[in-house]
Amino acid sequence: MHLEILTPEKKFFDGDVTMVTFPGADGSFQVLDDHAPLISLLKEGNVEYTAKGGVNNLGITGGVVEVLKNKVIVLATGVTV
Repeated sequence: MHLEILTPEKKFFDGDVTMVTFPGADGSFQVLDDHAPLISLLKEGNVEYTAKGGVNNLGITGGVVEVLKNKVIVLATGVTV
């Protein structure tokens, strides 16, 4: 599936992944290939994703995620380092 992580300032990631874990507003959840469509609020925490290079983590301050037809778009309010 394809993952994009965007903030108002820049695009932090754009590529293919096999798994993504999100800090959902009601708890952590994971998305795999062929996941059902969804839109969810995200709270501050880590977005963990597995790409060809291995497991990666990106801290976000909150945002929204949309999952549709193996495309995952994260609109984050900010990124923590």
